[in-house]
Amino acid sequence: MSALRARLSNIPEGAGALFFIQIFATLGFAVLYSTLVLYATQHLKFSNAQAAATMGVFGAFNYGLHLFGGYLGGRFLSNRNLFVGGMVLQVIGCAAIAGGTTALFYSGLALFLTGSGLNVTCLNMMLTQRFHPDDIRREGAFLWNYAGMNVGFFVGFTVAGHYQLTGDYPSLFIFATIGNVLAIVIAGINWRVLADLDTPLLKATPAHFRLRALAGLGILVGLVPVVWIMLQHTDSTGWLVKGICTLVGVWLLVLTLKHRDGRERNNMKAYLILALGSLVFWTLYQMAPNGLQLFALNNVDRMVLGIEIAPQWIQNINAAVIVLGGPLMSALFVRLRSRGWTIDIPKQFALALVLMGLGFLALPAGISLAGSDGRSAFVWLFSSYVLQSVGELLISPIGYAMIGQLAPRAYQGVMMGSWMLVTGLASLFAGDFSGMIPEPSEGAALSTNPAYSALFLELGLGSLAVGIALFLLMPTLRRLIRAAA
Repeated sequence: MSALRARLSNIPEGAGALFFIQIFATLGFAVLYSTLVLYATQHLKFSNAQAAATMGVFGAFNYGLHLFGGYLGGRFLSNRNLFVGGMVLQVIGCAAIAGGTTALFYSGLALFLTGSGLNVTCLNMMLTQRFHPDDIRREGAFLWNYAGMNVGFFVGFTVAGHYQLTGDYPSLFIFATIGNVLAIVIAGINWRVLADLDTPLLKATPAHFRLRALAGLGILVGLVPVVWIMLQHTDSTGWLVKGICTLVGVWLLVLTLKHRDGRERNNMKAYLILALGSLVFWTLYQMAPNGLQLFALNNVDRMVLGIEIAPQWIQNINAAVIVLGGPLMSALFVRLRSRGWTIDIPKQFALALVLMGLGFLALPAGISLAGSDGRSAFVWLFSSYVLQSVGELLISPIGYAMIGQLAPRAYQGVMMGSWMLVTGLASLFAGDFSGMIPEPSEGAALSTNPAYSALFLELGLGSLAVGIALFLLMPTLRRLIRAAA
């Protein structure tokens, strides 16, 4: 017991509170992430294409606003204030969506998305400020925080699946509302210890602080109608975001070609190649709450050992593989490296794309062996998710860490932001691919199986091809990463 007390006393003030805040703050997002497409198609009667496009824009805004959240919190509202303000928007948003009408859905989604998009970065910023730059406890704290997030996802997906089976959407969104309220309550109880410790805002005079706070509040509230408008014009919004991402990509290419330091220029070239591979991976990955969700609902036999598996529960396959597989893969890599195996960034990216491709190729195989009703056996979908999740373990943890290795100091902020934009762009492409699925008709599985099979086959082969291309490029990538000036 004394050892436990000693460990707990060694935790920086506020870090423990942030762990529990992370759990409850994640609940609302987990519910919407796993239910949005199903709710839009089943309750609001959106077409598959319309629901898929909305989900694509949802993901694009969520990741895009993460970048802005760090800037707004550190310079205008404080991370603590912006987090609570964002959670208030999430509470109002979930409550509005529970109203059950299309108008309330768009209004609630704009409120929720503005809040969740801005406050995720605030949580990470509040946590990182609890530690000095050279504090070895920082990594462990973020691992615990990541675990808290996955607990929130697990609970959110599980509860969402229960209400999905009963068709009680209002109760589901009220549950999400309560979870978000609890995050605000915990933050309020720990208000003093969550204060910012090192941000540009702390250097402002009291007068400037008040002016910045008013400006920040205006930006926070003003973003809601902007997001509301863009959610209702998904085609235009999608093209706008894709255009911005294209310009950013061209700008990065020009910066790379003009960069004078030879070694850093080579590193930036490697970054651009790996970013394209990452775009392919995350595009297919983002289909899990989108087109794959609809496939699971209509075309998969979800009865396992006499229990009906709700579509949202399938998302927990990913969480289980990440939690259980992470330590195992880490130990495996240590063992392989000790035996002389080369396990580096290019190889992990290539293998991740191959696994993603195999995961998607498992789906048409299952469709070809479907029963007389056209429904595939659940084991094929399960296998697909496992392969995708192992691929995520290979590519996701090293993605952000790679920025510190490959990005020149002057461009680290730009290249980190661009890496996050890749995920947002991938969400839009996932919406485009999911929108290719035909509307269910009589004998839904039999009528839509050919379209699903063709789509999954093409996506799987595409990912496999990119993975093989990266394997072939490994010598070049390694040379670019290690090249001397």
